[in-house]
Amino acid sequence: MLDVIIKGLEHNGLITAFAFVGVIMWVSVVLSRRLTFGRVHGSAIAIVIGLVLAWVGGTLTGGQKGLADLALFSGIGLMGGAMLRDFAIVATAFEVQATEARKAGMVGALALVLGTLLPFIVGACVAWAFGYRDAVSISTIGAGAVTYIVGPVTGAAIGASSEVVALSIATGLIKAILVMVCTPFAARWMGLDNPRSAMVFGGLAGTVSGVTAGLAATDRRLVPYGALTATFHTGLGCLLGPSLLYFVVRGLVGG
Repeated sequence: MLDVIIKGLEHNGLITAFAFVGVIMWVSVVLSRRLTFGRVHGSAIAIVIGLVLAWVGGTLTGGQKGLADLALFSGIGLMGGAMLRDFAIVATAFEVQATEARKAGMVGALALVLGTLLPFIVGACVAWAFGYRDAVSISTIGAGAVTYIVGPVTGAAIGASSEVVALSIATGLIKAILVMVCTPFAARWMGLDNPRSAMVFGGLAGTVSGVTAGLAATDRRLVPYGALTATFHTGLGCLLGPSLLYFVVRGLVGG
């Protein structure tokens, strides 16, 4: 009987993945309420659990895809892929009211620019401090500080090594977790109580997952607005990282 159930789950990998992630989210929400009284959002806890499970899966199989290397959880590879991720990000934009979005105006545009340039500069300085002296590595790690999507996109475009690309992803992931966890605590100080401030915050913070989870823990009505500018932030970073920003770094440090 158990073998029949396991085979059924393996043959319906995507459905199994949705059910498994649903259980993880339920456990995370319970932990959030019971242990942190809602101060740390369930999404942040779920990401930590996911990272641990990915490490366990990679250790058990010696593979490169975490739990997705196990036949039972192969559907997680599809569910966590770019297709469904991008679909979820785009779907949030349909909840935005155009009249509210326009209120961000030039402040929102300036937040996008600053939210791209400042993290890149910080990431590039950290890369320099840790001994990286070539423009490719510095630019890739700097782009990772923008978001963990911009980092690998930039690295792939300018020919960074896999180790440097991995560092850029790790940098962006740390940033995303920090934004998730810290946003509810700093929301009152930052005035995160209206769509305009949420859009400015999304442009400055940049990381879609971090902004979405952080705003969800603060005020769920603000999530679409923060996610909208954060999505533009990722696109802007992917455009500037392997082009203008890379050439600026190359001009400063050489090839």
